[in-house]
Amino acid sequence: MTIPAGGEVWSDETRLATRPDSDLAVSMSVEGTAVPGRHGAALRDNYLTPPGSGDHTGDVSGGAFTSTVGSTYVVSAVDVHNTALNGVVVPYGSSVVDGIGSTNCGPGCTRPGANRRWTDDLARRIVASPVPLAVANAGVSGTTSARSCPGMPPSVAGLDASSRLDRDVLALHGVTAVIYYYGTNDLAYGCDAATILDSYRSVFARLRAAGIPVYVTPSTPRPGYGDQANLDRHEIALFVKRWNTCGGTCSGVVDFDTVLADPLKPNSILPAYDNGDGIHANAAGQQALADFVSLPMLARSGPVFHTMG
Repeated sequence: MTIPAGGEVWSDETRLATRPDSDLAVSMSVEGTAVPGRHGAALRDNYLTPPGSGDHTGDVSGGAFTSTVGSTYVVSAVDVHNTALNGVVVPYGSSVVDGIGSTNCGPGCTRPGANRRWTDDLARRIVASPVPLAVANAGVSGTTSARSCPGMPPSVAGLDASSRLDRDVLALHGVTAVIYYYGTNDLAYGCDAATILDSYRSVFARLRAAGIPVYVTPSTPRPGYGDQANLDRHEIALFVKRWNTCGGTCSGVVDFDTVLADPLKPNSILPAYDNGDGIHANAAGQQALADFVSLPMLARSGPVFHTMG
């Protein structure tokens, strides 16, 4: 197949037996010198053959795949047909959803590729429970909720929450809930609360129109925020927590700020959960976030229908 620039293609159906919480290897061959789109913070091992070595997609052995990378190339989603499931939960946000910090499990300990993101931990909780849901991580590091902020780097232009909503959420099949974790980069890049909240309302309205409930987390602490950014963070938190429904614009709140914040220094992450950069949670913090999510809340989620009267 040929994938158009900036586009996407779903492959034909293939019959494979899969099990929950298992790995799936997808081999592909790309001809020419095209640079494939990639997910640079996949935090798992993927393997490449040397350039010019030919097509090895049919190899039974992995001997030809001699290079290891931490990125995921080309494939962004795998759609599994499972009639036992009632829906898909999509965590949507930036690096905290992407899983930065999850390979840090304490002094002298790292687990690269161990799938210790809070989204992975949440999926394992669901697999061990009677809740029939799947989890699809749609985190992309460095991105924002708002379309433009004064200090936004060119590398993330066009990757705001609204711009990638169709591709990364609405194009997925069977989505019954979104956990929205955006705002920390917006504040770091100089957006004010009004701009961020406008972007929230716009995205939430599109999700509601698609019949998808959205659960929102307040912006979590960051040591680099100045006084104004922390005031804006507080204003966002008030909006999100208002009636526990974002003032009637979302379906509920997942208060990760409460989980991560140091009670003695509420503008900082609890040291036991800090990856070391003051922004991202380590493996223990990732597990704490996953444990905080209400499975009954997600189990109650489903298509939302609105009527006019």
